[in-house]
Amino acid sequence: MTLSTTSIPQLYFPMHGDDGYRVEHYDLTLDYRVTPNRLGGVARITAVALRRLTRVAFDLGALRVSGVLVDGAPVRFTHRGGKLHLSPPGLRPGRFTVEIRYSGTPRPVTSHWGGLGWEQLTDGVIVASQPIGAPSWFPCNDRPDDKATYRISVTTASAYHVVANGELTSRRRAASTTTWVYEQAEPMASYLASVQIGRYQQIEPSPGTRLVFPARLASRVRHDFERQGRMMEVFRERFGPYPFGSYTAVVVDDELEIPVEAQGMSIFGVNHVDGRRGEERLVAHELAHQWFGNSLTVADWSGIWLHEGFASYAEWIWSESSGGLSSDDHAQRWHRRLSALPQDFVLADPGPRRLFDDRVYRRGALTLHALRRTVGDEPFFALLREWTAGHRHGTVTTGAFTALAAQRTTRPLDKLFADWLQDRRLPALP
Repeated sequence: MTLSTTSIPQLYFPMHGDDGYRVEHYDLTLDYRVTPNRLGGVARITAVALRRLTRVAFDLGALRVSGVLVDGAPVRFTHRGGKLHLSPPGLRPGRFTVEIRYSGTPRPVTSHWGGLGWEQLTDGVIVASQPIGAPSWFPCNDRPDDKATYRISVTTASAYHVVANGELTSRRRAASTTTWVYEQAEPMASYLASVQIGRYQQIEPSPGTRLVFPARLASRVRHDFERQGRMMEVFRERFGPYPFGSYTAVVVDDELEIPVEAQGMSIFGVNHVDGRRGEERLVAHELAHQWFGNSLTVADWSGIWLHEGFASYAEWIWSESSGGLSSDDHAQRWHRRLSALPQDFVLADPGPRRLFDDRVYRRGALTLHALRRTVGDEPFFALLREWTAGHRHGTVTTGAFTALAAQRTTRPLDKLFADWLQDRRLPALP
């Protein structure tokens, strides 16, 4: 076995993750009682040690750990401050397994943006973990560059519908509960792992696509997502093949401040469906994240514009493809808006408190539009398709994108990227 010993420093959340190993697979067996909000879990984790290890750390929030096995043998552990520290008797480089039993009342991880992770709804559960909420419900190596496959089994009351990442491989009813088992075959970052629980119904508008929603919202959901199939076709043409086996859009029966992305899944609030496609740009934005954010995931959060800038630009691509405003129109409008805002952040390194600043989204989109104007439509979209193909199910950096762009054109791009990505002042559009 050949092991990589390189690791991207986690500049924004250095207390999350452990660079001594990489996870290959998470097998999560969960038992959840909705009304008391009680979660019991067994996490079986297959990982690879990158060097000899005498300590191994997992990120895990306010849940009680009752036992840990490493390679089948009990080990000593401590759990405090969101970290579960294991003390195995020396792990050699190579594969090892960990089994962690835990239980309790899951609570969102406190952050600058509010609670992140497992959260109770009025009648059910939403999981929205970006960027550091995954430890609220399972032990993980919580860094975006450590992607693994998953099996997620959830047992809960039979009145509830459960959605998790990947494909539903079994559903078994026993007495008053049902066990739902999903398998995510493509590697996934921990923050994208998700479970949605609610009193939902499900339809399949086309092969490989699912809509999950409260029955009372059926007509509004059907109308507002009716053009999602055409949207998928446009994005396949512009970005390359859809990177996963299927796609599920979930509408929860609560209001959400913003929609939530997960791998192979997007989650919307009741306030995002009005029966008039009033929030269709958000449908486009979340779908585009399947390419930019989920298949291609940043190696460190400093590069978040590679997620949000690309997904925001996808809104403009859908607009011009569906008879709305052109990308030029959107770019000029947003350039005027951003010109009036403080010029005090760097797009390629906004800082952890500004990860979700609207300027990351819109200046990111403007950067791509500036590149498109500079190189032309055909080379631009060929570049995006090559970008998604070359890094499919992997991790990406700003430097990798700018290097690829420079290789694929004879036009000098150094100044364009320096102005848009590194300078604080908003440049003029080309």
